[in-house]
Amino acid sequence: MDSKTLKSAEILFELAYTEDIGNGDITTNRIIHQSEIKTAVFIAKEDGVVAGLPVAEMVFRELDENLHWEPKTEEGAKVKKGDVIVEFRAAYRALLTGERIALNFVQRLSGIATIANAFVNEVKGFDVQILDTRKTLPGFRLLDKYAVRTGGATNHRMGLHDMVMIKDNHIQVAGGIKPAVDAVRQNLPVSIKIEVETTNMEEVKQAIDAGADIIMLDNMTTEMMAEAVRFIAKRAKTEASGNMSLSRIREVAATGVDFISVGLLTHSVKALDISQRIID
Repeated sequence: MDSKTLKSAEILFELAYTEDIGNGDITTNRIIHQSEIKTAVFIAKEDGVVAGLPVAEMVFRELDENLHWEPKTEEGAKVKKGDVIVEFRAAYRALLTGERIALNFVQRLSGIATIANAFVNEVKGFDVQILDTRKTLPGFRLLDKYAVRTGGATNHRMGLHDMVMIKDNHIQVAGGIKPAVDAVRQNLPVSIKIEVETTNMEEVKQAIDAGADIIMLDNMTTEMMAEAVRFIAKRAKTEASGNMSLSRIREVAATGVDFISVGLLTHSVKALDISQRIID
């Protein structure tokens, strides 16, 4: 995990600490002696791909600087139900107080990595990349996109600042695709790509004429996508988008698109079921 993503996790931990622990764990602190040390494990309760262990380690180390952390699997590795993911030893109070915050991070990120990996596996054999979107939990952008990469998929633009995306509302205000492209191209660094959203073949033709770098084929039928890819003929990159499901993704990949963006990787997250258990 890169330093920028870990810093984002630290900020989120501070917020999580305030909302969950506040002035202290009034249950644990009245039952568990502060000197007591215990060992715990994270156990997978279903099959999946692990992501977020560095964040969990950060959580427990914030609560006990003497934490001993021993992963039993690597980030991005597949686990089976019943597998021990990590074993760690710390103050008993820290283990109980930090449990929910740590699991909330790891379960969410592992859920994203798991579904991302499923989509990547489904399109094996095709020269296509599975992309995420900006449909992330507010504040979790860096972590959610880290989990996507951990699952083997690819990050799309990080935000509004690092890539041009001309959508229907921009086109309407600008008076057409070409005027919109011309407007954003002025003084735009050559390193920043211009993507145009299209919904039919006429718009695809306009995007080609305007010199778009990437053409989004949004909510098109599979047949229309295939027609658009043949027409574009590598003059621009192509991205399929709109209601992409695991059951449909392979037929979309077969159209020859370069990218397929999948919003549900991050906007409809199913957390991977992981539990913490004290073992001594």
